[in-house]
Amino acid sequence: MIEIHNLHKSFNSKNVLNGVNLTINKGETLVIIGQSGCGKSVLIKLIVGLLKPDDGYVLVEGHKVNELNEKALYELRRNFGFLFQGAALFDSMTVGENVAMPLTESNVSYTNEEIDRIVNEKLDLVGLEGINNLKPSELSGGMRKRVGLARALATDPEYIFYDEPTTGLDPIMSDSIDLLIGSLKTKINATSIVVTHDMFSVKNIATKVAMLHDGKMYFTGTPDELLNSNDPIIIEFVKRTQV
Repeated sequence: MIEIHNLHKSFNSKNVLNGVNLTINKGETLVIIGQSGCGKSVLIKLIVGLLKPDDGYVLVEGHKVNELNEKALYELRRNFGFLFQGAALFDSMTVGENVAMPLTESNVSYTNEEIDRIVNEKLDLVGLEGINNLKPSELSGGMRKRVGLARALATDPEYIFYDEPTTGLDPIMSDSIDLLIGSLKTKINATSIVVTHDMFSVKNIATKVAMLHDGKMYFTGTPDELLNSNDPIIIEFVKRTQV
């Protein structure tokens, strides 16, 4: 379980988060929505300890993230997989080397055979078996996202974070990424936290939705509750993001 308590974060004079509270239960697919610049990506970076809050705290399995030392934070992050917005692949490396990075950079010793097995297993899981020796520049945008996801899965994380997973993709490829996220919930039983502005993704994959507005968690509930809301702010947001 992840518990977010009264989280505040500012950059220079700009307040981004002004007292965010949220609970993420195990096994959920939580989709975080909100206007561009509202702090969605900042929130997940605070959860995984890439940023420190100005006030408030995040509990992951009872551990207060912002109080962990470097070693303890590193160990906690082994439970996290992170798909960055642009996939963040290294163009100088092959697909296999990219997927293997969390293993080769780990303080756990893996044999070459174990690394090869895990890389093949994760690429197969995202539907990209046999492309180990290709370079990222040889892949489509959707394939790059899938490779990034395979890398995020390399350490068998309990929590997977997706930062705008369908951004820059055409509708067909976006649907395929949504289907993949949904299928992984069944296959690996991980908790998924998805940051998006794509209302189609909300409908396709969310079991719970959280909407950020004015630095606070304005709405939490099911996709149906969001889409059937009479709140004018929610109605306007849904209308503009479905265009």
